[in-house]
Amino acid sequence: MKYLSEIKKLGILLIGSLICLNSCRKEPEPLALNTTAITDIHYSSAISGGNITSDGGLEITVRGVCWSQSQNPTTGDSKTEDGSGSGVYTSAVTGLTPNTTYYLRAYAINSDGTAYGDELQFSTGLLTDIDGNTYHTITIGNQVWMQENLKVTKLNNGNDIPNVTDEDTWSHTNEPGYGWYDNDASTYGELYGALYNWYAVNTGSLCPDGWHVPTDAEWTILTDFLGGETIAGGKLKEAGTEHWGIPNTDATNESGFTALPGGYRSNGGQYYGIEWQGRWWTSSMIDNIYVWTRHMQSNIANVNRYEMNRNYGFSVRCIMD
Repeated sequence: MKYLSEIKKLGILLIGSLICLNSCRKEPEPLALNTTAITDIHYSSAISGGNITSDGGLEITVRGVCWSQSQNPTTGDSKTEDGSGSGVYTSAVTGLTPNTTYYLRAYAINSDGTAYGDELQFSTGLLTDIDGNTYHTITIGNQVWMQENLKVTKLNNGNDIPNVTDEDTWSHTNEPGYGWYDNDASTYGELYGALYNWYAVNTGSLCPDGWHVPTDAEWTILTDFLGGETIAGGKLKEAGTEHWGIPNTDATNESGFTALPGGYRSNGGQYYGIEWQGRWWTSSMIDNIYVWTRHMQSNIANVNRYEMNRNYGFSVRCIMD
């Protein structure tokens, strides 16, 4: 009987131990992290990151942030990969489209799966030139363009571009120069931008960093995407006749490019064509005298491709690198 009593006590102890093992065992913490506040927001980049507060008892193999123009981004969208392990990390978010709203959250991966931090929303800024002028941008096909004509008065290295008001000086210079239509910046500058000679274009430093004056081929990609030169002008021109003269043929601006008739400056230094024509430089030389350009007019839907002398003054639209 004594032995039976001891066996019973031992059984009770074993059962109690098992019950304690099952009921008292600490459940593992779930994988948990926070998304770092978004800072240094520019037209195509931003800084964020995360803080992994619990790895769930398993090694973090990949961590970073993911983002999208739709809510609840996942690792199937754009993402960074910023090492492994727990704790705080920083993520450089690049390749963004200017003037666009994004959703972003941190993520971490262990062998048990993927966890996400809280979702944050931010918008990329407008493109800014060295003078502080700002520009909206538009994505057309696979290209990102300025929506306004350039109006900068300095190269992106800080060097001034001479404002050449004298006709004779303009016609004979072989140095960078610009002018405002009719030498009247207050009336025409803000809306239509400046008119640059090709020597300013040829510096390679006219557009903001990360942008450039489009090549002849890049202009062709644009017009081909919009159905070809014979109809692309209508899709590029601002609709209506607030700025374009009548009839502004077939203008719909369905591309969002918002081409305006800023006129041009001749190689003799005179100004022509305001409200009637818009002319834009490419960066592509034909020979030591002529350069490829693009022209739009109020009375046609075409985008015309012409060879022009380097001493003309035309508008500039920059395209993202």
